[in-house]
Amino acid sequence: MSENASELADLIENTAVLLDQARAGIAQRIIGQETVVELSLVSLLCGGHALLVGAPGLAKTRLVDTLGTVFGMDSNRIQFTPDLMPADILGSEVLETAEDGSRSFRFMQGPVFCQLLMADEINRASPRTQSALLQAMQERQVTIAGHEYDLPAPFHVLATQNPIEQEGTYPLPEAQLDRFILQIDVGYPSRDTEREILLATTGAEEAEAQQVFTSEQLIAAQDAVRRMPVGEAVIEAILDLVRSARPDDETAPDYVREAVSWGPGPRAAQAFMLATRARALVQGRFAPSVDDVLALAHPVLVHRMALGFAARARGEKLGDLIAQLSARVGGAEAAA
Repeated sequence: MSENASELADLIENTAVLLDQARAGIAQRIIGQETVVELSLVSLLCGGHALLVGAPGLAKTRLVDTLGTVFGMDSNRIQFTPDLMPADILGSEVLETAEDGSRSFRFMQGPVFCQLLMADEINRASPRTQSALLQAMQERQVTIAGHEYDLPAPFHVLATQNPIEQEGTYPLPEAQLDRFILQIDVGYPSRDTEREILLATTGAEEAEAQQVFTSEQLIAAQDAVRRMPVGEAVIEAILDLVRSARPDDETAPDYVREAVSWGPGPRAAQAFMLATRARALVQGRFAPSVDDVLALAHPVLVHRMALGFAARARGEKLGDLIAQLSARVGGAEAAA
């Protein structure tokens, strides 16, 4: 084993130990929801942003707050409302008068200047305000009055979203959805899990999260993810899955051509490459497998595709279609 490979192996092993401690700490405050927690860790290890979708009261905000503590990140929270303005997120320039009477503008940073931004109920704000996050999420900087300001590193947006069927919500624009590396669907707990939640959260004391990572250790873990080797079978599975989800691609099956109005772009394949590595790291493995690709198909693709009107009228669902595509790719891999 070369020196670089040995160094990477040590980094992965050390990170895996810290991740086990992090998951144990998170589990004290987030009961159940193991898949949601794992996908949240995957998004952070990728250096990306995640969109948590679910009805109110499912601990989405509690999870983001816990992640900020466990990973030692400076965090801010923005409660998105219909009257929220872009300046309320990014900041603005204010005119100040000095003692000598001279006047000058000074930039007042908004809450986006942090390491972990909790965008709570992001789809309750207007599209104009939602779009204020686009540059920050993609380029890790914002432009105010022609001046560029860098955001801290690491920088992550974990946004919560109510189901779009609820009153007073605005669908996120496709360009912004594509900036989220994963969409994490948060469902209702099982009966036994809900019993545990009742007992753990309605007593005199509640478990507190403890810091496990430092910002530097998180950045090192993100570097380890990008250095992990990826086998040719995994790359081919990613390409097969992403390309077959595009209705105008020659490899797309008939049910995709008939149902899908637009499919995932190259950013989806990039998300797969990072997320499969991160999932392997979370599970203590040194390289991803095709199973990681199939497990991540729904969170990577569901917000990067749209059904046509006729398919929606027939009651078809994107989740079922993605499951079909995953079974198709998984079957082809097994046959090979």
